[in-house]
Amino acid sequence: MLAQIVVSIVHPLLAAASTAASNLTVGEDAGKAISIGVGAGGGAAGAGAGIGMLFGKVYESVARQPEMQADLTGLQWLGFALTEATFFYGLVGGLIGYVLA
Repeated sequence: MLAQIVVSIVHPLLAAASTAASNLTVGEDAGKAISIGVGAGGGAAGAGAGIGMLFGKVYESVARQPEMQADLTGLQWLGFALTEATFFYGLVGGLIGYVLA
């Protein structure tokens, strides 16, 4: 469902960017900007949601079982690093789209 929403938003933008009547480079530049915006924006949204959920659940877990705090802290930072990596995957995808557009 989320993919359909993204496609419905991005498709008209890409169509407008690729059919610039007066100057072809304007359309190409717009397509490149869209690719970086979607890649970085999607990655940032996913990372933000994941990190928020991760830290919230860790706080709940420590509140329930304080003796597990040392074990949960290590897992928390591992999860943080892996979740933050999703932003960089999105950014790299956007940059690849920028180069190929």
